[in-house]
Order: sequence, then C-alpha cells, then structure tokens
Amino acid sequence: MMMRVFTFFSLLVTLLLPAHALQLRDAESHFFDESFGDLQEELETAKEQGKKAILIMFEMDECPFCKRMKAKVLNRDDIQDYFREHFLILTMDVEGDLEITDFQGEATTQKEFALKQYRVRATPVFQFVDLDGKPIKKARYTGATSDADEFMLLGKYVVDEHYKETSFVRYKRQMKQQKKKLKE
Repeated sequence: MMMRVFTFFSLLVTLLLPAHALQLRDAESHFFDESFGDLQEELETAKEQGKKAILIMFEMDECPFCKRMKAKVLNRDDIQDYFREHFLILTMDVEGDLEITDFQGEATTQKEFALKQYRVRATPVFQFVDLDGKPIKKARYTGATSDADEFMLLGKYVVDEHYKETSFVRYKRQMKQQKKKLKE
C-alpha cells in the first residue's frame, strides 16, 4: 500500500513539476523594454545596466511569424528573464512613421531606420547591436526560430561572444554535437 502511495505521489510530482517550472507572461510587457525613441540614450542605458548588447526585434503588425514568436517563445519566463538580464530589448515597426533618433544621433523614422540602415526586408528580424551602436553582423536572425531552445541558444551565442569565432549555424551544430556526446 505504501509503495502505491509513493508511486502515485512520485508520478504526480513528475507531472506537475514541469507545469510549474515554466510560466507564460505577456511578451509586450515582460520581454521588451520601454523605449522613448532615442537610440543613443538607449545605448547609455544599456551600458549603465551592464548589458552585453541591445536586441532589436524588427516587426510589423500583420506578420504571422512575429505573432508566433510572441505567443510561443517571447512569452516564456525563462526566455524573458535570460534576455532581460543580458540585453536591452527594443521593438521596431518596419512600417512605422514614428520619428526616432538613431545610434548616430540623426533623426529618422522607424521605417527608414529598418529599411535603409538595417536592410530589413522580411520580419521578424532579431538584430543584436553592440554597445558602440554597431550591428553585430553574425548576430542577426531573420524569421521565427524553430522553438524556444533555438532562441535561447541565439542569446547565449551573443552573451558568450561566439559570434567573434563562428556563425550561428555552426555554433548550433557544435552545441547539438556536444549534447549528443553527453547523452552517449
């Protein structure tokens, strides 16, 4: 009898533990930082807070892949906590007429900034920018990630500065191989 009770509670804990380990929170209010449109000021804030970089998500309202990222990845507390710890996170509407100040102190619109300075042609685009206001070339991801694990790996790729040595594709492959070796 005791064994059955123990087995039941062990199974119950196993089933409930993963549900409590992951919490879903609104992506708009828990993933992105509030911005007032002055990217030079955002750089100073990122430096003061000890961030590794600024992450800009270029998006547009009717983008289904942007919506999917917000509903399946950016709403997870583990993603939000990790990215908010290491990055200042901004969103940029690629169709937006809102005036902003770019990293060089020039007035522009969100639309011009996305198209002319970052050559965004599809959404979403996740672009990491270093603390000098320069895009990290190997740290740009276009489209929705396959899942939250891949997005987390993208964050770690930037935090650990692997972009200085290799592409994200190669880094993913290396991590997959390491994971496979650990299982063997």
